[in-house]
Amino acid sequence: MPVFQFNPPERFITGTVGQPGERTFFLQAVGEGRITSVVLEKAQVEALATRIEELLEEVHRRFGAPPGDTTVPEDDGPLEQPIEQDFRVGTLALAWDAEAARVIVEAQEIDEGAGEDLVDDENELEVFTEEGPPHRDVLRVYLTPGEARAFAGRALKVVAAGRPDCPLCGRPLDPAGHICVRQNGYRPDRLV
Repeated sequence: MPVFQFNPPERFITGTVGQPGERTFFLQAVGEGRITSVVLEKAQVEALATRIEELLEEVHRRFGAPPGDTTVPEDDGPLEQPIEQDFRVGTLALAWDAEAARVIVEAQEIDEGAGEDLVDDENELEVFTEEGPPHRDVLRVYLTPGEARAFAGRALKVVAAGRPDCPLCGRPLDPAGHICVRQNGYRPDRLV
């Protein structure tokens, strides 16, 4: 299966399509006249952004400031058009290439029939291989530390731009109201 590799990308961003509560999250890499857009869950975007920040902190702690760790302005532009889903992400992997001083992000297509949660010694996940895993597409992007920080910052803003949380129970508030379990099921917007 193909490995969509961007080393370096012209753009690597996360964005959404749809209204809060019904958004579809995308990772999009652009470069050399190609656009690769993959769908993933909101929680995956948040976890990826958080782990990138943690990885860069650890690299800085162990090795000092890596080359290319300069501030890069966040890309606030919209997703490139047309937005065509290449695949749905099942596995995300993150690595540091010390030789090239790059963060490597790998997103692998979900394997519907393999039960990805059931990884054992015989059925180990393969990440960062030259060919990519059989029967799954892969998006692999190489980022400078500055680009990785800018990506993580935008990703966290995109995640936070959704529905606000209920101050009582923490669940997302819908535009039409919210049945709050902390109010014994009463809708706070309907109280008189």
